[in-house]
Amino acid sequence: MEVKKHHHTSNIFVKWFLNNRFSIALLNILLFFLIILVFNQISFVLNPFWTFFNAILPPVLVASIQYYLMNPVVDWMEKKLKVPRIITIILLFVIVLGGLIWIINTLIPIIQHQTDSLIKNWPTYWQDAQKGFEKMIRDPRLNGVRGGINHAISDAQTKMFKTGQDSFNLALSNLSSAVNVITMIFMTLLTAPFVLFFMLKDGHRLNPYVTKFAPQRLQPSFSSLLSDINGAVAAYIRGQITVAFWVVVMFAIGYSIIGLNYGITLAVLAGILNMIPYFGTFIAFVPAIILGLINSPMMLVKILIVFAIEQTLEGRVISPLVMGNKMNMNPVTTILLLIGASAVAGLWGVIFAIPVYAVVKIIVTRLFNYYRKISNLYEEISVSDNDNDLKPKESN
Repeated sequence: MEVKKHHHTSNIFVKWFLNNRFSIALLNILLFFLIILVFNQISFVLNPFWTFFNAILPPVLVASIQYYLMNPVVDWMEKKLKVPRIITIILLFVIVLGGLIWIINTLIPIIQHQTDSLIKNWPTYWQDAQKGFEKMIRDPRLNGVRGGINHAISDAQTKMFKTGQDSFNLALSNLSSAVNVITMIFMTLLTAPFVLFFMLKDGHRLNPYVTKFAPQRLQPSFSSLLSDINGAVAAYIRGQITVAFWVVVMFAIGYSIIGLNYGITLAVLAGILNMIPYFGTFIAFVPAIILGLINSPMMLVKILIVFAIEQTLEGRVISPLVMGNKMNMNPVTTILLLIGASAVAGLWGVIFAIPVYAVVKIIVTRLFNYYRKISNLYEEISVSDNDNDLKPKESN
């Protein structure tokens, strides 16, 4: 009797725990968080590896961005024109070096001159803005709220002064950190070209090399997964940089036509901030609005017209042609993702949120499709089975 009872208990344990998918899933989740807890307790062991990763990340990141821009040209020259990869890579390096020399000799001096002029004239602009604001609040219609406005202005000036003082003190105390940043930039500029060269030379062999480490029956799907991830990241990087370039061109032409001071600098700023989807261009538009308000109402109207034309061309022509719908992301999802990523990781989170989301989405989709394939929960019922179920059963 005891043997039967023990056997019955064992069957219940096997049925409701060992052979239960839900229990196994909970157990796997528990093990996952236990592993995280263990790694957190021995994080001091991983600190050297984290330091090493932080050291190599900047040159690898810079080289990767350039790789995704140059690799299509190298592949096309090799496949269509039978030009060896080494020759194409050397030619691209010469072209990029020539472009950098042109930028250093032509564009950088213009931006530097405009920035120096803006810094030099900023006190005058600030005084003009204050006079205009003081004139505005003298309006008799604002008598009831004038005290609150003056208090808000005084409070804002105090906070700005305190913030500036704290930033200056922080900069002095972190002088060694500034030296480390300069060293990192120098090492990145020195090593990134070498990393880029070998990425362009042997990057097309990376997928087959990594795929060899997967089980043989999973190698085709794993290789396809790597290709999808590479395609998503490449599409995002190429698209963002191409759109940013045309944003710089459009704003530079528009600001030059209307005669806005510091137009080239503002155009470059708009192109850089355009890397932040939806918000970047509007953030870069704020300085132009301030300069337009200081200049004249007519200049402000001209700036608004330039912005409207640029947004129309970017949204209706450039972005659809360059980006298309390759990321397959809903605008609401993108905005919420950017807000959450900025809260978690600041500026870096905003920059990397979308490509990381795209990679995670591809992996999760693949895993879910695999689970659907092996799970009994998603077995499709054929039409004939449905018809048989609907037919009345014959009585014996």
